[in-house]
Amino acid sequence: MEVCSAIGFKNLLTFCYFLRKSSRNLLNLLASIFKLMKSRLMYVELKSGFNDDGPAWIGMASFSKTGRTIYFNGQAFQGGRIGGNHQEVESGETYWISGVKKDGEDRHLAGSGKIKIDKAVISEYLSIIKKDELPKNKFEIVELNNTAPKELVKEITNQKI
Repeated sequence: MEVCSAIGFKNLLTFCYFLRKSSRNLLNLLASIFKLMKSRLMYVELKSGFNDDGPAWIGMASFSKTGRTIYFNGQAFQGGRIGGNHQEVESGETYWISGVKKDGEDRHLAGSGKIKIDKAVISEYLSIIKKDELPKNKFEIVELNNTAPKELVKEITNQKI
């Protein structure tokens, strides 16, 4: 986690993208990075059925051993990259998942609506955006489910078609 924070996770992923000589080396490198980083503060927004104003959350996400599955708020997401669209494993709905922005402007410019933020991560989020308190007009404080549904993911992905 300290290595990723010092380098800047987004910069590290960009570096990996340009360094990719073979997809296997890239996957191994990314898997190593995710093993260093067991959890991370993330912004998650439902895109299915919405433009840029779907329900949104900020909370702690965890990752599978390979880094291909993201666990957030009792759900599992696959099929994307950090800063991109992912599918929720059980429902198939599309979500945008990215790290939080340092300027606190996590919603798309055209988006609207309050962001639900886990009360357990408020102090960490405030230190990232360098503020003393949350803007009341942008956030709703909630308790998110931080249980990773690993058994459910295993069951769904191992089903025969």
